[in-house]
Amino acid sequence: MSSILDRDQLSAFCRHTHVKRAPTGDGVLSGLTFGLKDLFDVAGHRTGFGSPDWLRTHEPAVADSWVLSTMLAAGATMVGKTHTEEMAFSLTGENAHYGTPINPAAPGRVPGGSSSGSASAVAGGLVDFAIGSDTGGSVRAPASFCGIFGMRPTHGRLSLAGACPLAPIFDTVGWFARDAAMLARVGEVLFGAPSHDRSSPRRIVVATDALALVVPEARLAAEAAVAQVVQRLAATETEVAYEVLAPDGLRAWYDVFRVLQWADIWRTHGPWVEAVRPSFGPQIAPRFEAASKVNADEVANATMQQAEIVARLDSILADDTILVIPTVPDIAPQLQLPPAETVAVREQSLMLLSPAGLGGLPQLSMPVTSRDGFPLGISLVGGRSSDARLLALARMIDGD
Repeated sequence: MSSILDRDQLSAFCRHTHVKRAPTGDGVLSGLTFGLKDLFDVAGHRTGFGSPDWLRTHEPAVADSWVLSTMLAAGATMVGKTHTEEMAFSLTGENAHYGTPINPAAPGRVPGGSSSGSASAVAGGLVDFAIGSDTGGSVRAPASFCGIFGMRPTHGRLSLAGACPLAPIFDTVGWFARDAAMLARVGEVLFGAPSHDRSSPRRIVVATDALALVVPEARLAAEAAVAQVVQRLAATETEVAYEVLAPDGLRAWYDVFRVLQWADIWRTHGPWVEAVRPSFGPQIAPRFEAASKVNADEVANATMQQAEIVARLDSILADDTILVIPTVPDIAPQLQLPPAETVAVREQSLMLLSPAGLGGLPQLSMPVTSRDGFPLGISLVGGRSSDARLLALARMIDGD
């Protein structure tokens, strides 16, 4: 039988850590294939984590990651491990060591990271679904850039056992599919319960400050797509409100996220970085350097601000409220932008991506609009543990 590597013209799958796993049971996912981001462990094999130095300095895994064993038990076949950005610390998917998977929906543009290979494999039809991870937006951004569905669940709801951490205070398992029905099918297995509640939400909030961050060239398309999503979700009795999400500005929320994320990254990986002195790529090295300089006072201040942000998000999303926002401000950027432009894209994207992370909230990105023929995602954000609700509503929007 041929390997996925023989059919992979997208460079979505890893050659250096390739492994295939057969299902261990029968279930909801029987007959389906998936790719596994190369930061999740496969027993007996090394996990690459997008870094040759990580691969070199770590022993083979002694057990399968939780998400892998769960997928195999439900009947799915893992055909290979998918590329990740180096140490999962990027949103573009351009790995200096292993290259960049092709974005089938936008050739010549990045696939998005850090779950780049998983998004590419799904968008290109190589697998039925793929597993990624999302810390700052590593499922949601690639989903938007590649024109597919992507889910970041409630923080802490799904086990990360056997996953390489980036920033544990924000890390989540995530997954991709080409349609909402498949996304929900995977979610049913992961959450252990189906997502059947397609009743209209009691309240829908459109974040006006989030819409204002969309680049001018894409704003009309984003506004029309948001209106379309609201129309499909709302019933006669549904309250629809247009509100400012972040009174202090989404830039201020991103700054809080950045401090907390970077501090957690250095707390998690600083000892290894100092001991190994890995040869990071040109985009990754300055981020680790910056992470090493975050001080305790900055963390204390950001922690207090996060508590205020969480309280506001919980208030907005109370009692079956759904937040509708653009996933990212624009279509996928072109490959190999100058470093300063890449940083700008990253920061602008994280202004829209950081609220769900700060609040520990589920977010689901849907491919419902485009600019110049390239995809642009719109997201549903719900209250904590409303994951199944979001999956059901996405099916309603997708016409399933």
